[in-house]
Amino acid sequence: MDGMSVRALVEEIAKALVDIPENVSVREVEGEQVTVLELRVDPSDLGKVIGKQGRTARSVRTLLGAAGMKLNRRFTLEILE
Repeated sequence: MDGMSVRALVEEIAKALVDIPENVSVREVEGEQVTVLELRVDPSDLGKVIGKQGRTARSVRTLLGAAGMKLNRRFTLEILE
């Protein structure tokens, strides 16, 4: 697994959660220590990606943390409106 497949992983998870999967996009912004993944979804799907009290978003961030451990890289997820 590499950085590119982490982006694909986030994209696949998001597409599985939303009603309008064609509006899902993930942009990767490489930093020195951290790779930021910017997730955009249709405004009507925002709640589905975030989840009740942010549970779904927190779960995706946990997966990113685990992937980051394996790759020796930190990933953060930004959910953009």
